[in-house]
Amino acid sequence: MRRSSAQGVLYGQTVANVAGIANSDLECMDILYLEGRVTAGRLAEVTGLTTGAITGVVDRLEKAGLVRRERDEKDRRKVFISVVPEKAMKIGELYVPMQQAMEKVFGAYSDEELRLLLRFANEGYKGVLTATEALKSLLDTPPEKRPALKLKKLRR
Repeated sequence: MRRSSAQGVLYGQTVANVAGIANSDLECMDILYLEGRVTAGRLAEVTGLTTGAITGVVDRLEKAGLVRRERDEKDRRKVFISVVPEKAMKIGELYVPMQQAMEKVFGAYSDEELRLLLRFANEGYKGVLTATEALKSLLDTPPEKRPALKLKKLRR
């Protein structure tokens, strides 16, 4: 799992390099794509970046033509950020080799096995969300007052 996760990060870095943007900007764009049209504040909340850092990310992505800022029609002070679909599709094309490789892998599994793998992936995602929130809670605690993390043996 760790190797696969690390390779996913490396693949994303390669996509970012080919697209000519920073990996962190690509990740923010992916979150925007998944979340839909959001405010900079929401993007900061989801990523854990400061609003100042998000402004820089959005500026760079907008300059690259990958996202756009849109004023709320009801409240002109509110600004949403959204992905430019045509540009997102171009970046999405860089994931085709990985998609094809994974389709080849998944093709070797039965429907029952695929359902199990999907359940595993969904439950694993929920576990990572829970762990992320727990770890984020330590940010509000001074380092010297943080509890020691207890490692549990994994069952094999």
